[in-house]
Amino acid sequence: MSKNDRPGDFSLWSIAIPAFGPSLLFGIGEGAILPVIPLSARDMGSSLAGAALVVALIGIGSLVSNIPASIITAKFGERVGMVGAATLSLVALLLCVFAHDLWLFGLGVFLIGAASAVFNLARQSYLTEAVPPFLRARAMSTLGGVGRIGLFAGPFIGALLIHLVGLSGAYWVAAIAVAGAGAVAWSLPDLVSSQGPAPSGPGPTIRSLMVAHRHVFLTVGIGVLLVSAVRSSRQVVVPLWADNLGLNPAVTSLIYGLSGAIDMLVFYPAGRVMDKKGRIWVAVPSMALMGISLLLMPLTTGAVSLLLVAMLIGFGNGIGSGLIMTLGADYSPRHGRAQFLGIWRFLADAGGSSGPAILAGLTAAVTLSFGVAVTGLLGLAAAAVLGYSVPRNKPQHR
Repeated sequence: MSKNDRPGDFSLWSIAIPAFGPSLLFGIGEGAILPVIPLSARDMGSSLAGAALVVALIGIGSLVSNIPASIITAKFGERVGMVGAATLSLVALLLCVFAHDLWLFGLGVFLIGAASAVFNLARQSYLTEAVPPFLRARAMSTLGGVGRIGLFAGPFIGALLIHLVGLSGAYWVAAIAVAGAGAVAWSLPDLVSSQGPAPSGPGPTIRSLMVAHRHVFLTVGIGVLLVSAVRSSRQVVVPLWADNLGLNPAVTSLIYGLSGAIDMLVFYPAGRVMDKKGRIWVAVPSMALMGISLLLMPLTTGAVSLLLVAMLIGFGNGIGSGLIMTLGADYSPRHGRAQFLGIWRFLADAGGSSGPAILAGLTAAVTLSFGVAVTGLLGLAAAAVLGYSVPRNKPQHR
């Protein structure tokens, strides 16, 4: 065991504010604007379908920007990548505030998604290099958990300013938050790798990385795609099923909020289990619990039974906090790490975009309960794929 692998030689607290502070602020900004983007689009004359499309532009912007983001991060470095992403996001938010045309507003939303792709990839790459392998899962779980705390708090902070100045208040909250994230990222200490100097020479191409690591992408990568599809669907499933049961919006919000609270409480213990026992001890239970919960949801008949299932979903999702980032860090090579993580995040975003689309298609073609049940089966499939792939491709810490 090397010096950097010995517990006690490194503490997450030593990089807590510079590493996790920007993620908290970025999460607050995103949480503040997500509920009001469709309302802003409607105010500009958009139809309901058009407003939904505008919201989807965030995910589309992130999806198409993952590979370019990896090239930018590899060329200019993680710290510059995060600062640049915060600057782009700030410009995009100001565009949203002052836009009077729907297409200009949509462009701003798209750029917010593109900026988030650069920011998320750069912060993951930074932590992968800076944190020793024995703390990696805890670092990634904390990173994911802190982002979720920001997403949870953002709407409440945004609501306060919306009450004072109208819908634009949410965008000003986000602008202040991402400006703060950029400032904290700028103060990041110079990156000193916990794993020794990186190999010199020109970096590998995206194509060469895909060929060299095709087995990982076709096994664990497929599992990651399924995980993201289930996670994104679960955000839609709970309010849709609550509406199907005839619950009023206040009760629906309470159920959704309690599920999110459970989600936020368990991220660090899960990361500790992944570091001590192995990734498989969290990956399989997380997706199995979510799959079983989603299969149980069509059997719920009222607020109490739906609350119990929603909290189980929140627990399953919460213990998987940071799982995708941890697996990506484990399998990423030292030479070409940013580009590898760009491909990894592309797979995750592709799954995140396809999950709600699959649910919507099945609901339209059959019924909502059928769509929810199939989403549950996708969760069990994710557990099976990860259970088969992760132990047989256990990475050696580089």
